[in-house]
Amino acid sequence: MGFILDEIVAFKKEEVTQLKKDHSIEGFESSSHFSTKNLSLEQSLRSAKSSGIIAEFKRKSPSKGWIHQDADVAEIVRNYEIAGVAGISCLTDKNFFGGGKEDFSKARAAFDGPILRKDFIIDPFQIYETKAMGADVMLLIAAILTKAQVIEFTDLAHELGLEVLLEIHSKDELAKVYEKVDMVGINNRDLRDFSVSLLNSIDMKRYLPEDKILISESGLDHPGIVCDLYQYGFRGFLMGEYFMKNEQPGKKAAEFITDLQTRKSLRA
Repeated sequence: MGFILDEIVAFKKEEVTQLKKDHSIEGFESSSHFSTKNLSLEQSLRSAKSSGIIAEFKRKSPSKGWIHQDADVAEIVRNYEIAGVAGISCLTDKNFFGGGKEDFSKARAAFDGPILRKDFIIDPFQIYETKAMGADVMLLIAAILTKAQVIEFTDLAHELGLEVLLEIHSKDELAKVYEKVDMVGINNRDLRDFSVSLLNSIDMKRYLPEDKILISESGLDHPGIVCDLYQYGFRGFLMGEYFMKNEQPGKKAAEFITDLQTRKSLRA
């Protein structure tokens, strides 16, 4: 793992210890969201009419600092929905990404489509919390988990009705891909130096099952790039900073999706 990822995981372990002191699985199970049937991001991405765009609500990142510190989560995700996104991703890590469970709660109340909880899941306890928050999809990051954990966490998530997006960064993480994960995300960002190469998505795709929904992440800053990746077989495109650095992220998303759909029609 990269230095920042090591630091995040160490901090997350402390957070989980406190979480277990403050909450219980029984408490999570009593949440109104726990008995709610989840929406499917996988099905949304498989739809022929889907834009494929998973728009992220993201206030800051460890590499870039603050991106949109005082953003109004409810307003932005409502406008993402109007723009025609396939789903949204909401950061709940506070220390490194400026997110929080309050942001997620507001996003859930404002958005009628599937929502991905984006955080660093390292303990089954967090999976119960994720379901109780009203998430539809949970992110698992291969770089911070063993294959056994990927299997255990995926199976538990499915028992609770959650879909799983497994994120990989490099070929040495391919062995951690569990056949039952719903979607595989390929992050184009190198965790060692934070450089971005879109060739990573194209290169890694060759080693993954043809029938698996693949999502490209990081460095997607032009509709032409997304259109190219669509031609390569990608059906999901996770975009955060490109939209969030704008004063009106929803408007930027709408412009992007309109341009993308036009390009896709011309290539059809």
